[in-house]
Amino acid sequence: MSAGFRVLPRKRKVGEDVVAGFARLPVANVSDSMSRLTAAGARLRPMHQGGGLAGPALTVKAPPGDNLMVHKAIALAEPGDIIVVDAGGDLTNAIIGEMMLMQMAKRGVAGVVINGAIRDAGHIRGQELPVFAAGVTHRGPYKNGPGEINVPIAIDGMVIEPGDLIIGDDDGLLCVPFDQTGAVFKAATAKFEAEQKQIVNIEAGTHDASWVDRQLRELKCENID
Repeated sequence: MSAGFRVLPRKRKVGEDVVAGFARLPVANVSDSMSRLTAAGARLRPMHQGGGLAGPALTVKAPPGDNLMVHKAIALAEPGDIIVVDAGGDLTNAIIGEMMLMQMAKRGVAGVVINGAIRDAGHIRGQELPVFAAGVTHRGPYKNGPGEINVPIAIDGMVIEPGDLIIGDDDGLLCVPFDQTGAVFKAATAKFEAEQKQIVNIEAGTHDASWVDRQLRELKCENID
């Protein structure tokens, strides 16, 4: 088996209960609970009609503009999977389009992330299967390889291992490592509940913002009164 052109088995993946729990939380709350250190970059945006993305990662490392291994990943995908493709962020040639997305839907794939370009953008905008990508081009892909499936990949410094949790919404994408989902879920849920109480206070006119002046005093800001 040669590095750079191989298909590996996925040894573990987050469970359906983990996916369902995180699907109810805003990505921003989860991000805050991970110390705001993890992100897949601002270029990867939702291209579909609307709705969040959550599921275990089926990872693909592909050359820019080549989708041979993405086709293989579709054949391997299990219901609920998120196919995550690192194609180097290049926007010259599209990695997927309408027909590949239809194949994913047939297999029960829960979404796709392309660190690269898509095409058939009008079709993708009109449907609800989550698609996140860096851009759009009419130029089609090559199918020559090489590529790897179920290997660690990184998008803008965010490392994604096969089976890790991938979540996404209008604010962007986030990977929660497999062995950190429990602790992160607990912290993100607490963050979400605290923000809901804060929203109630803002609407009622009882929101306490005294922390702002306390922080300014601690930072030695002048003339705050």
